[in-house]
Amino acid sequence: MTKRILSLLAAGFAALLLLLCAAPYEPARAATESRAECVVEVSSRRILHEKDASRPLPMASTTKILTAILIIDDCDLSETVTIPKAAEGVEGSSVYLKAGERYTVEELLYGLMLRSGNDCAVALALHHSGSVAAFARKMNEKAALLGARDSFFVNPHGLPAEGHRTTARDLALIAAYAVENEKFSEIVSTKYYAARHWQNKNKMLWNFEGATGVKTGFTLLAGRCLVTSAEREGMKLVCVVLNSPQMYERTAELLGNAYAAFSLVKLFDKTKPIDGLVGKSDFCYPLTEAEREKVGYSTDLLDPRPARVGDFAGTISITLENSLIFSQNLYIMEA
Repeated sequence: MTKRILSLLAAGFAALLLLLCAAPYEPARAATESRAECVVEVSSRRILHEKDASRPLPMASTTKILTAILIIDDCDLSETVTIPKAAEGVEGSSVYLKAGERYTVEELLYGLMLRSGNDCAVALALHHSGSVAAFARKMNEKAALLGARDSFFVNPHGLPAEGHRTTARDLALIAAYAVENEKFSEIVSTKYYAARHWQNKNKMLWNFEGATGVKTGFTLLAGRCLVTSAEREGMKLVCVVLNSPQMYERTAELLGNAYAAFSLVKLFDKTKPIDGLVGKSDFCYPLTEAEREKVGYSTDLLDPRPARVGDFAGTISITLENSLIFSQNLYIMEA
């Protein structure tokens, strides 16, 4: 009798284990929302979700997204950096750099983005600009160019400082630009950097299908902050949550909702002529099923039409619910 009970229990346990292994991963739903949120599609910069996205807030170590892309854009990543005394012993998260040690710029970027090294941030800022203040000025110039006009950066790491702030929308625009850079994406998607034995702190890389980065952040002032990039079926999204008590759960929820509601649709194909006319670039846009029926096309063509191949012949405009979302020139493809 005892053997029969044990056999039944073993069979039941095996069945339960098989069921659990077969079940797809389902991230827990967040019980609380964030202070501010924004989800953007990368190629179009269309905002798919926002909540208080223009509210200026501290952003902790998500600051390092701008630090990293500024360094990648401006510096030789193979160059060797001798760690200055000012970068040793910086408070908060650290990779424990010592003055006089030698690292490449690329190694410091891995320490910055995987381990959130505040000491790496200072070392890179000094390498780039000679001082933290000068580097912060460059950060603000870069942010403005990217359309992040409600942000102000005082330092390269995100430790609390008067006036150091961003918005969820601004940070989404900065991150969208950054993830379009191949080297940046390579770094932030790395789970483990063997050269220095650094593991990425970003749990989204393990727990969300399609996650490709980007950066965690936390201070008592900023709360829990997370910027995440992901790609599914060719659609790249960036999600920002600021002061989010359940930042991983809330991010998974927002990204899951966005992928369920939107798909990336090619609305113009440069390889397909329109009455013998072609454009120079494709255009894709994230749409819901209902929105697909609300896309409109119109052309404004020269009359008479130019005769030579390659001549400008007019423009094409694409609208969504009568709002312009794309336009470009059309050219003669064939005589």
